[in-house]
Amino acid sequence: MSEQDTQQRKRLPPGQIMTPGWPVLHAGSVPFVEKESWSLRVHGEVENELNLSYEQLLNLKRTEQTCDIHCVTSWSKFDVKWEGVRFKDLMEIAKPTSKAHFAIFECEHGFTTNLPLEPLYDDDVMVAFRAQGEELPPEHGGPVRMLVPKRYFYKSAKWLKGIKLSEFDEPGFWEIRGYSNSADPWRQERYAGLSYVDIVKNRLKAYGRKK
Repeated sequence: MSEQDTQQRKRLPPGQIMTPGWPVLHAGSVPFVEKESWSLRVHGEVENELNLSYEQLLNLKRTEQTCDIHCVTSWSKFDVKWEGVRFKDLMEIAKPTSKAHFAIFECEHGFTTNLPLEPLYDDDVMVAFRAQGEELPPEHGGPVRMLVPKRYFYKSAKWLKGIKLSEFDEPGFWEIRGYSNSADPWRQERYAGLSYVDIVKNRLKAYGRKK
């Protein structure tokens, strides 16, 4: 085994297979949102609620990075180039209150996902609008998506349109269907081990919040 192969194995979380492509996986149809009509609302437990247009987002402090991504369905892709606004730079503007402990990412078609605030302050977490040197296409979550490289890719919410900061956790679309709430690929946190009854209860709670 070459030195390059050895290094790549060290970068690959357990149970993952490296792919040269970029598989497209999602539930339902792909929403097509024009950049001119897109906006990002940052709200909830923040001192400064934001409603950013696509152009305004691009005018904020931008960051470029290259990182690996890992899907819960077992594929990983190395060295993906991204450009966007770091989550922590966005929070410097929004200013979370002392009650803010979780972020709920709100997306087209009613999709959501969630994470505690602490891991979102890592330097590699961003609100992304470009990948591999091009604007994000709809099938990969464009015009804007989250990027959280240290979590399985369903936490990198596609088709982002809102970030709600909350005192309480709110498991999202995949989480209430039995996927892990923490989603750490190095610990193989793919599924939550919920019973069917637990999953039904979670769905009912989620639907109740939306009313």
